Amino acid sequence: MNGMDARIKERLDRCPQEVVQLYLEIRRLLLEGAPGGIEERMWAGMPSYVAGERFVRLIPFRDHVNIEASAVARHRENLAGYAVTPKGMLQVYAGQEIPEAVLREIFAQTLEE
Repeated sequence: MNGMDARIKERLDRCPQEVVQLYLEIRRLLLEGAPGGIEERMWAGMPSYVAGERFVRLIPFRDHVNIEASAVARHRENLAGYAVTPKGMLQVYAGQEIPEAVLREIFAQTLEE
């Protein structure tokens, strides 16, 4: 968790190990595909990845990670088997396969809009 915002690390320290691993893998995908200048920070108590006015939030819970990104809605048909909250956040549960290719597209589209 080197280079991670200390407040985000503190939040992850309260999560089960399988959720921490899930979070770190999703975070890796996000950072690998992010345009230059992305900033990792807490915003309103939620881990946020910000590029100008655009953002992605990765919110860890006890058994899953919510992903808030504006492009999630455009990819719902490619996310069969994954829950999407009424507010449009993708939920990926511990033990569930991470939809890497779709997430890379979602992250790129969200941060480049």
